[in-house]
Amino acid sequence: MGAGGSCGYGSAVSEAPLSSFVTGIGPSLYKSGKECGACYQVKCTKKMHRSCSGKGVRVVITDFCPGGPCVAQSAHFDLSGTAFGAMAIPGQEQKLRDAGVLQIRYARHACMKCKLLTFLLLVACDYSRKNIVFHVDQGSNSEYFAVVIEFEQGDGDLAKVELKEKRSSSIISRGNKNNYKWRQMQQSWGAVWKLDAGSKLHPPFSIRLTSQYSDQILIANNVIPTGWQPGATYRSLVNYRV
Repeated sequence: MGAGGSCGYGSAVSEAPLSSFVTGIGPSLYKSGKECGACYQVKCTKKMHRSCSGKGVRVVITDFCPGGPCVAQSAHFDLSGTAFGAMAIPGQEQKLRDAGVLQIRYARHACMKCKLLTFLLLVACDYSRKNIVFHVDQGSNSEYFAVVIEFEQGDGDLAKVELKEKRSSSIISRGNKNNYKWRQMQQSWGAVWKLDAGSKLHPPFSIRLTSQYSDQILIANNVIPTGWQPGATYRSLVNYRV
């Protein structure tokens, strides 16, 4: 895995709450970056390697694995050393990492049984009540805004991101109604979403998120302040429930 990964999370992958429990995945699961931020449970058993504990480990998708077994296999996880070792019996982490390539079991959905019914639940991302963070892309300016969205609990990945500017009398007087309605952002790459407005944007910005599978909507009101700066990180007061 490359440092930071193709999803755009940068140094956050090695810091809490991700703490290097991350993975790259092949194209069949990566889906052009739409799965960035999704959580999977991975594990290996003693039938696969005698150092395996059989304990499930939750990992977050932060990178794309483009070649070799990542393409040849229908599903391939390029686990970080931390995540790989976490599947081992305590004290045997390095022995397991030395195996290099290993068959594992993985799940995006957890199966729960109740009497005769079976329910499929997402492997939820849980960041210990940490709120969603917005990291403004360095290329952003007064007419173009791009942001990396981090630490979404629950689904972990997003179906839609929208931005709304501050409603002001000066905007309304010019008749540009689009400036204070929700405007859909486009996925640029990985976890980066962008709005190429073509005219000056008026902060503060509110951002509305729609989760990928459960369609839950969350609004971070005025999360990007007046006077925002490219490269700056802004913490919201909201997150999805787990």
